[in-house]
Amino acid sequence: MEILGRVPSEAGHAAPPAPPPVAYEGTWRFTAPALDSSVPQSRHAVRDLLDHQRVPVDDELVESLLLIVSELVTNAVRHAALLSPEIAVEVSLSRDWVRIAVEDNHPYRPVALMADQGGTGGRGLLLVTAITEAAGGVYDVDHTASGGKVVWAALPLPGAATSPPPSR
Repeated sequence: MEILGRVPSEAGHAAPPAPPPVAYEGTWRFTAPALDSSVPQSRHAVRDLLDHQRVPVDDELVESLLLIVSELVTNAVRHAALLSPEIAVEVSLSRDWVRIAVEDNHPYRPVALMADQGGTGGRGLLLVTAITEAAGGVYDVDHTASGGKVVWAALPLPGAATSPPPSR
């Protein structure tokens, strides 16, 4: 797993003055091979980042974020590995939001399927959607310039203002 570090923000856009940044704000990105072993590695990397940056999250929110990471990385590994031998995980932290994004090179938008009661899989995106909605967050899929996709979920931090979640 290669950690690429903090992603610089785009400059040159006129925006209203923002409140001073808090210590944990920023964007971090790491890449991993599209292998099953990348699922727990991604969970650990995200947990370590949240701890290291001292993000004000409770245990319930951490578990929700880690479950989202697991489901999104698992989907990329299972469904995109043929076209995307490497995936990228990005964590964006703002004063009010945490955004988890998983990027791969597969062009097809994932679809949440209703799995039968006896099935053991197929519910990952339903779970991500349910967790995100219950937390008051946002979930979406964006296409990349290279023809792949980014699947992401943004959850509000405790005490978050009603500002929109961070965009890519």
